[in-house]
Amino acid sequence: MTEGLLDRYDGIVCDLDGVVYAGPDAIPHAIASLQSTREHGTRVVYATNNASRPPSAVAAHLRELGLRLDDEDVVNSSMAAAHVLRESGAQVRIVLPIGGEGVARALREAGFVCVGDDDAGAGTGDIDAVVQGYGPDVRATDLAAAAHAVNGGARWVATNTDLTLPTEKGIAPGNGSLVQAVRNAVAVDPEVAGKPMPVMYDMASERIGAADASRVLAVGDRLETDIEGATRGGYDSVLVLTGVHGLADAAAAPKERRPTYVLADLRGLTQPYEVETAGECGPGASVARVRGLLTSLWERVDAGDLSAEDAAREMRQACGS
Repeated sequence: MTEGLLDRYDGIVCDLDGVVYAGPDAIPHAIASLQSTREHGTRVVYATNNASRPPSAVAAHLRELGLRLDDEDVVNSSMAAAHVLRESGAQVRIVLPIGGEGVARALREAGFVCVGDDDAGAGTGDIDAVVQGYGPDVRATDLAAAAHAVNGGARWVATNTDLTLPTEKGIAPGNGSLVQAVRNAVAVDPEVAGKPMPVMYDMASERIGAADASRVLAVGDRLETDIEGATRGGYDSVLVLTGVHGLADAAAAPKERRPTYVLADLRGLTQPYEVETAGECGPGASVARVRGLLTSLWERVDAGDLSAEDAAREMRQACGS
């Protein structure tokens, strides 16, 4: 029997926006493919940089789309931020949460007091840390409050710095755009808890119960977060072409952002690794064939024989686009 990607790993850490859904709607083929992955016996934990909703709300959304999972099968960058604060050893008690409901909930569950809670301090100087995550209703006054607290000496943790966010209407500004607005008013850079830091991958890997990183596959659509985060943590990775980045982007990527595999969509997880088809990287091309073409281009870039821009151009030509 021909080997598939799932045969190589104990579990998958799967991104959500641009991979499983765009806004409220499922990405084509994603739900059926993930159900097949579960039936194969491969554990899937979902890890998202989107900090706006708590894991229970994300899990409920996924169940509405047709997936079977528990709330514990979701980790987000708010949880990663709380983990970073808790593990740092610094004296942090009162935290200003910026973003959706998921940010404050993760902090409270980790034992922190959020500004607005009954026993929180009232002044800017009482705030020990700011955790800034995405929220569709974040206002200019929220960003100003974050800047005032940081300028007052509070530690600043960004759940993530994704500049954009895939939605059902197209690409929208992400948390990184909001973080940059605060950065314009302060003199320090934020700590980043979510991808490309490997914290969420490690949290998800622990839930999978994998012996080590080599037995876990990270799946995402963004090179600078999903793929780089996997590389930093020692995980193999899949770039799925249903979200932000495409094959030309992968061909031009620096070493830390190069995926182990590329899939047109999540059906590739459950299909044979080798499929004999015409064409190098068009529809239906095998995972191995696309990987071979990318590897060849990367070798030429690393040897100085090809620029990143020319690698992207050659990939576009090979793909007929």
